[in-house]
Amino acid sequence: MAGLDLTGRRALVTGGARGLGQGMAEALTAAGARVMIADVLKDLGEQTAAGIAGAGFVELDVTSDAQWETAIAHTVAELGGLDIVVNNAGIEVTQLIVDADPDEHRRMYEINLLGTTLGVKHAFRAMRPGGAAGNGGTVINVASVAATIAFPGIAGYSATKSAVDRLTRVAAMESGKLGYGVRVNCIYPGLVPTEMGVKLAVETSQLGLFENPDAAVAAVIELTPSGRLGEVSDIADAVVFLASDQSRFVNGVGLPVDGGMGM
Repeated sequence: MAGLDLTGRRALVTGGARGLGQGMAEALTAAGARVMIADVLKDLGEQTAAGIAGAGFVELDVTSDAQWETAIAHTVAELGGLDIVVNNAGIEVTQLIVDADPDEHRRMYEINLLGTTLGVKHAFRAMRPGGAAGNGGTVINVASVAATIAFPGIAGYSATKSAVDRLTRVAAMESGKLGYGVRVNCIYPGLVPTEMGVKLAVETSQLGLFENPDAAVAAVIELTPSGRLGEVSDIADAVVFLASDQSRFVNGVGLPVDGGMGM
């Protein structure tokens, strides 16, 4: 993002192999940061990292406490520190409440909420005084406009992203009270036509909520004052802003990056 300088910063981005995470990794790098991409998709993650100057890759299942510990240690060793953690990894399950599958929802809860919780935990441990990095920093959690609107077919997903918002605010307070020197914020992306965004349009239409995927997309645009879907760069630029010193007094907030859809 033009005008924001992250030179010398070291960042870890979960779910960074593709989609929004890849865009975030690229934008952070363009602003001067060095980035470690963390993902369960090893081959794709390594390929993505190879295409970003100075980036590295570490395999990470965000629901595993042990893998988080390893990933953070690897990042600090490879990049020489850690200043930014972006908890972007997540999945979306499209189901009507009356058809909710416990196993699919449990997996989504663990990835979206437990995974983010563990990301905050290990970011704090590394960045706080006496930690492996020890110079403070910033954590950016990726929630969703789904946390602020009632869109049919995504009740469980909306619940996880609402929880990410609450987690963010408590984490910011704990960091401040305990002197960790780590700011914690989250963003609410609007619908972006990544693989996950397209999947949502297709699946909500399959549930009979919309006539077809195009109608689902049109419904989202109709709810959006800016009159369009989001772009990866819209979301990635917000992450760069929250990682930068220009947001130094922004803490414990949820930043809508949704074209006004969730207002």
